[in-house]
Amino acid sequence: MKPNIVIAFADDWGRYASAYRGIDGTSPWNDLIETPNFDAIAAQGALFTNALAPAPTCTPCRSSMLAGRYFWQTGLGSILMGSYWDDDIPTFPLELEARGGYEIGHTYKVWSPGQTRNAPMGGVRTAYNQAGLDFNQFTHFVTRLGAQYGIETAKELLYAETRDNIRSFMLTRRTDRPFCYWWGPANTHRSWERGSGKALWDIDPDDLEGRMPGFMPDVHEVREDVADYLGECLAFDHGLGILVEELNKAGEYDNTIIVVSGDHGIPGIPRSKNNLYDIGCEVALAVRWPGVVEPGRVVDDFVNLMDFGPTLCEAGGIEPPAGMSAARLMPVLRSTASGQVDPERDFVVTGRERHVAQARAGFLPYPQRALREKDFIYIINFEPDRWPMGDPINLGPDEEPPSYQALCNNPLVTLMDWDNGPTKAWMVLKREDLDVEPLYDLAAGKRPREELYDLRTDPDYLHNVAADPAYEDVRARMEARLLAILEEHDDPRLTEDPCRYELEPYAGPPDTEWFAYMWFAK
Repeated sequence: MKPNIVIAFADDWGRYASAYRGIDGTSPWNDLIETPNFDAIAAQGALFTNALAPAPTCTPCRSSMLAGRYFWQTGLGSILMGSYWDDDIPTFPLELEARGGYEIGHTYKVWSPGQTRNAPMGGVRTAYNQAGLDFNQFTHFVTRLGAQYGIETAKELLYAETRDNIRSFMLTRRTDRPFCYWWGPANTHRSWERGSGKALWDIDPDDLEGRMPGFMPDVHEVREDVADYLGECLAFDHGLGILVEELNKAGEYDNTIIVVSGDHGIPGIPRSKNNLYDIGCEVALAVRWPGVVEPGRVVDDFVNLMDFGPTLCEAGGIEPPAGMSAARLMPVLRSTASGQVDPERDFVVTGRERHVAQARAGFLPYPQRALREKDFIYIINFEPDRWPMGDPINLGPDEEPPSYQALCNNPLVTLMDWDNGPTKAWMVLKREDLDVEPLYDLAAGKRPREELYDLRTDPDYLHNVAADPAYEDVRARMEARLLAILEEHDDPRLTEDPCRYELEPYAGPPDTEWFAYMWFAK
């Protein structure tokens, strides 16, 4: 019997789960949260310590994962604003449906923002959101209704919503076929209610004191922002528990592959989302497959999320389409070993192009590619004269900066590729303070063409050693390796002149009506 396939995929969820507590190189924030449902999936299968998103921005990452290829091989799916799905590109859910005999369905978010929302998984045809979409605004909903009915009652309303959405798929699917179901709540994407980490989940912001990476201010306002985000991670874990309950009730849990992960790192935090540093690209990943994945394994192999395209095709009994250039994970999954299983899985390539179209004059992207190995991150910034987080609008010496409220709530007022929120507001308005200025410059300042960080001595990637003669051999080796991979996979940044990403429709003004809808809607 073919296995069912379930993907639980959170928006903007980095490597934050209690299963990672104490694992070398993972965030100390994990000490403050309990994620029993994710931890159970990991304990019953494999926990991956080096999983990275192919791009630290929603649509390109999801395009890459669904198509099983690098994001620059997905046409207009490789950008966020202005993205459009090319139906000629096969995706693993549609291939499983067409050639593998699978029933497919999804709840909440699979592929967006995009002008053809969720098209790589059938769009509206395969959507199961009959009970609503309020889980995507978890803390806003619970805070609002909690004032009247109590917090726990308000939470239960959202748990009931996600349970009913899952059931709507489970009850209408054909039971004589295997299924592929995607559950993708977007609550971990901004915005969330300020103070909700403490109010809804009892996460004390000041318990984060001394646990902030070196590029983030260790002040109450920023710690509160992180605590609120961690609360949303707990809400996702509760929803994951409901998903498992419904699979058990349907008698399908033990014949189901479960993949749990997220599309990139925390939003609104410096150097995270839209950046190729670890905090932007690293994600949680657990895989449970009874009878195939040995329980209790902790795997250190590097995994690019796009690897699941061909892997899940193979798991569903079909040959991956020829265009799926990603590497299959099956040998790692079938192994009984922990640690480094496949010695060739010692790197991941990541990158980005356009996020917010208006972020720079001329509606231009900020093109980057990076090679992540065990001890080093090497980054090429192809256009170092551009601002990585977007133009600093109204932040000149004689200009009036946006208000705190605007910076908290509107990503478009300045530095548009840095998500809005209290951390951005605090850092922008205090950017000239002596203790904040260097952190602000790391976050928003222009960057050289090459960056190289030695993670053995600099785990927070604060000191760029690309120009240090002592690291020249490492720099040259990693540059050659990265460029060879980009050339092998026809990256337009190397193979086209002019590059498509500098021209319409990849660059240029967006459809503002579409943008207003897609950016602020979940």
